[in-house]
Amino acid sequence: MQWVWDNFFFGNPSIWQLVLDHLSLSVPPIIIGFLVSIPLGFWASRNRVARSVLLGIFSVLYTLPSPVLFVLVPVAFGLAILDSKNVVVALTVYAVAIMIRSSTDAFLSVSSDVRESARAVGFSAVQRFFGVELPLAGPVLLAGVRVVSVSTVSLATVGAFIGIPSLGNLFQDGFKSSLYIEIWTGIVLVLIIAAIFDLILSGLGRLLLPWNRRTTRRGASRLVAKEAVWTS
Repeated sequence: MQWVWDNFFFGNPSIWQLVLDHLSLSVPPIIIGFLVSIPLGFWASRNRVARSVLLGIFSVLYTLPSPVLFVLVPVAFGLAILDSKNVVVALTVYAVAIMIRSSTDAFLSVSSDVRESARAVGFSAVQRFFGVELPLAGPVLLAGVRVVSVSTVSLATVGAFIGIPSLGNLFQDGFKSSLYIEIWTGIVLVLIIAAIFDLILSGLGRLLLPWNRRTTRRGASRLVAKEAVWTS
């Protein structure tokens, strides 16, 4: 434990700085992946051809090893391979690949009878989406983004192996120096960040979806289990 106290604020880089670097790599992909997956999932839920194509493409992208994606992203977007944006874009691709399946399932779960009722009382397409379909899809979307959150926080450690600072540096340096306390520190911090993110998302779900708490609990449990099997 002495090593942790000595290096938490004063290492080179310090553990705290690596935590901040890890957060800067993890948060944008979670947010962007969630926002991008909503229109794509909605489209996929309404069009069978789009559903087959989108789910097929993103399933293939998710199977690509992260080092391969870290090489392809700079070529596709003109980024330097050692640019942190490279990792953010790659993690966003992975986030969308996971989230689009949840997003599609979320909108498919909205009953056609409910949509027809909303149309019958005069709701426009935009009003139906934001006032009816999106709120009803919320519990499943929440479950999906919780899976994305945990996955992204863990995958961000890979950035260290291409020279991008993250908590993965603790794994890399710990293995090189056989300093196991450094490795365990990295593991524990990644788990803590993932748990904090999950608690924040769960709290936001309770705040934004108060009418569906019981459904959220049951639906989230089922989808988290389903997505965990798929992502493994």
